[in-house]
Amino acid sequence: MFRILIVEDNKNLLMLMKTRLEQAGYKVFQAENGQEALEILEDQHVDLIISDIMMPQMDGFELVKSLREANFNMPILIVTAKEAFEDKEKGFRLGTDDYMVKPIDMNEMVLRVAALLRRARITNEHKIIIGEIVLDYDNLSVTGPDLHIELPKKEFLLLFKLLSYPKQIFTRQQLMTEIWGMDTDIDERTVDSHIKKLRKKFDDRPEFKIITIRGLGYKAEKYYD
Repeated sequence: MFRILIVEDNKNLLMLMKTRLEQAGYKVFQAENGQEALEILEDQHVDLIISDIMMPQMDGFELVKSLREANFNMPILIVTAKEAFEDKEKGFRLGTDDYMVKPIDMNEMVLRVAALLRRARITNEHKIIIGEIVLDYDNLSVTGPDLHIELPKKEFLLLFKLLSYPKQIFTRQQLMTEIWGMDTDIDERTVDSHIKKLRKKFDDRPEFKIITIRGLGYKAEKYYD
């Protein structure tokens, strides 16, 4: 079960968020400011943080800065009434992964949380080994005895995603959300174009294949452990 920490000084909103996330199957911790959040993190493992910005004692910006400086790499979703571009820019520069402006849609929040957790799993599983080839997330490369290819980042993330969940079908919309983000303005043809490029590079490899599921999307099949 994924563990989520909500940092929010509005008690009514805090309870609404907590209830909705628990309904979605998450274990939820709660804090009313950044200082309380840091105290919880001393004792508890947390997979993702949802934080307000304007809070007493330690605000959301200070919390994000403190966490990143301490090498905490869990995803952080900022939820705030501050909608100015300058505030968003500051949040992302400090290390925020996603941003929602109040009032928020609880169902959208759950979708964003799920997408951030999936991306975090890709990031934390730095390598996939299939037979004699290795997908190395840190170098965006696919290497083997007779192979060394460095891929553009989006192509690599797409391939890494599919091979992280072999035989699982992903719709184009799922792949767009997880690889390009929910707020991207690309369309499904971009996914198709990247799949085409990957096939051109790897279609002759015996270790795996990318398979089109007509009317749905794509999946990968691995033929070596």
